[in-house]
Amino acid sequence: MDFDLSAESPKFVQLAIGVVAFLAVVGLVLLLLDRTPMRRRARLHATILLAPAVTLLTIGLIVPAVRTTLLSFMSGDGTDFVGLANYAWMFTQPEAVTVLRNTLAWVVLVPLLVTAIGLVYAVIVDHSRFESLAKTLVFLPMAISFVGAGIIWKFVYAYRPEGADQIGLLNQVVVWLGGEPRQWLLDSPLNTLFLIVVMVWIQAGFATVVLSAAIKSIPSDIVEAAKLDGAGPAQMFFRVTLPSIRPAIIVVLVTQSFGMLKLFDIVRTMTGGQFDTSVLANEMYNQAFRYGETGRGAALAVFLFVLVTPVVVYQLRTRRAVR
Repeated sequence: MDFDLSAESPKFVQLAIGVVAFLAVVGLVLLLLDRTPMRRRARLHATILLAPAVTLLTIGLIVPAVRTTLLSFMSGDGTDFVGLANYAWMFTQPEAVTVLRNTLAWVVLVPLLVTAIGLVYAVIVDHSRFESLAKTLVFLPMAISFVGAGIIWKFVYAYRPEGADQIGLLNQVVVWLGGEPRQWLLDSPLNTLFLIVVMVWIQAGFATVVLSAAIKSIPSDIVEAAKLDGAGPAQMFFRVTLPSIRPAIIVVLVTQSFGMLKLFDIVRTMTGGQFDTSVLANEMYNQAFRYGETGRGAALAVFLFVLVTPVVVYQLRTRRAVR
């Protein structure tokens, strides 16, 4: 393909104008700083440095948030004001209630399972001979994207009729044990639990690494004193280890809860939200972009924001307390 300079010249002109404008702004800022008295310079520095961030925050977050909130009170096409009808739909219609139920299951089960499995695994491999290898193996799924993990586990749950060669690992194991293959992702609510297994598989490594580091940071004098007092393994775990790593456990629980509220990739990849497996973020996408129900999608987005806000506030307060 030949490059036509005359056809592309308007783009080069626009690029040159942008560069010149940028250099002019930078030069103007430097000139203002040079001529500003020293006592006012710090305030001007702060204004100049914060202005781009505040501008981008306003354009990219505040304005869309306000617009989404307004759309949540509008009809599907965004033309008629419907009041709280979209929110009423969210809490009264069976399909929407199912979405809320599934989201609650993810938010409750995943953090608890991830934390429990990570804690048990961290305690078992602590100071073991192959500790590094064991942690590496459990952490490997973290390197896989949610979409990639969804595709992998879709093959694990794959179904073929009875008598045919099974390509799904789970159904093949069931056949070896004398059972019949099943379509694991079709039966509600078990299909949601099978999706949760995927997330637990991914996130268990994160919990293991965090909690293992917390266990190793327990002061040795506390451990030695407990052993001298005759504490057994169970007493060491419940009376020494757990109280000492409580902040790390809270970090894992809060982080996982935050992630589950905005879960999208695994559900979208494995079931597309069908068979009663949809969650808030996936349903928000479906309503707004697939079904043309902008008002309902916006209402789901606002509700998701309301759910996430307390978690974020708690996390910020926890970080400040640690500091």
